[in-house]
Amino acid sequence: MRYLHTMLRVRNLDAALDFYVNKLGLIETRRRVDEKNRYTLVFLAAPQDDAALEIAKKAGRPGPEVELTYNWDSEDYGEARFFGHLAYEVDDIYATCDRLMKAGVTINRPPRDGVMAFVRSPDKHSIELLQKGNPLPPQEPWKSMANTGHW
Repeated sequence: MRYLHTMLRVRNLDAALDFYVNKLGLIETRRRVDEKNRYTLVFLAAPQDDAALEIAKKAGRPGPEVELTYNWDSEDYGEARFFGHLAYEVDDIYATCDRLMKAGVTINRPPRDGVMAFVRSPDKHSIELLQKGNPLPPQEPWKSMANTGHW
């Protein structure tokens, strides 16, 4: 398992970038603008994490980073919803989810696509699991499993 990122929702992207980049000193590593779904993702890393970022790029997914998520349409997240999720890359998403399920963990968003799943900690923190490398072929019971609760 490899740590990837923590997602934080922001109300004002410019103000958030001023804080994280100009004041805190993080570096923007990449940005994704999604016109269709009306959001912008900005990934940031600490300057001293450049060695880890280089290794991570060779492994497929960048990390360790902070992901700022800016939804273009205003939304009231309340105080508890600004923290989004932790993300970890795993060698086999199906085996990981199976092990977690057998340990009593609810799979909130099953890995139907062979790429991504979400679970929650006992304190209700969302954890995103991402398949390392290429997606695994869809398989049961995952491809027919419905979402459960929130993530």
